[in-house]
Amino acid sequence: RVDETTVLLENGCICCTRREELAQTLRSLLERESRGETPPIRRVVVETSGLADPSPIPFTILSDPVLRHHYTPGAVIATADAINGALHLRDNPESVRQIAAADTVFITKTDLANNSEDDDLRQSLSNINPGARIVQGPPQEAVSADLLGSEGAVPELLTPPAPEHTSGSGVSTVSLTLEEPLDWTAFGVWLSALLYARGEDILRVKGLVDTGESGPTSINGVQHVIHPPEHLGSWPEGIRDSRLVFIARNIEPDLLLSSLRAFQDLPRRIS
Repeated sequence: RVDETTVLLENGCICCTRREELAQTLRSLLERESRGETPPIRRVVVETSGLADPSPIPFTILSDPVLRHHYTPGAVIATADAINGALHLRDNPESVRQIAAADTVFITKTDLANNSEDDDLRQSLSNINPGARIVQGPPQEAVSADLLGSEGAVPELLTPPAPEHTSGSGVSTVSLTLEEPLDWTAFGVWLSALLYARGEDILRVKGLVDTGESGPTSINGVQHVIHPPEHLGSWPEGIRDSRLVFIARNIEPDLLLSSLRAFQDLPRRIS
């Protein structure tokens, strides 16, 4: 519904850098809510241009001292054109970034595509982001499917025996599974160092980390931006070990795993 609560950002592309205009608009919404000028805000939907890189949006929220206490980055939804989607994925790096960052991919124009085109696109999407939910159908059905997700949802995980897959775009999906509990401090230092050094190449990271508690800690990040970790009260059915999924370029799975194990050994060596 388009009404007075719709705000248009007119001064440039939202996907390029940290967007002060976006931050100011989100702060303005909070002010309007506090003055009673708008109903209580339950959700803010940010719609970008067609080939926007979505990662600066959560970065803008999480790096702002005011916004991060009032807003939590939610689901990332990407659309894929059933007719031209494969072409976009081949020729536009931004398209690959969108799919890698997405929690849900909604396929459009399915009524105009043949079955072969639809199957090829679905395979390409799954190759880039095996954990994304792929939805197609009339818009009203998509809304009823809860495209925007829900708080506290357990991230979909790529489970063995598919530890690595490389798509035609050169983006690899790497899955790591560790049976032993991880030292949370050492893990945090390792992940921070990894993203600092290779953040441009790591399009997405998500997973569940066993820290020895009753339930795992959920990890979710897009490029340099890691959402606040969330401790879950119990393990999902069938999972009892740490599982991490990276969607990345030029990342060696063996090197990734060996570096993580090296950081896990540091506390023992120091003591």
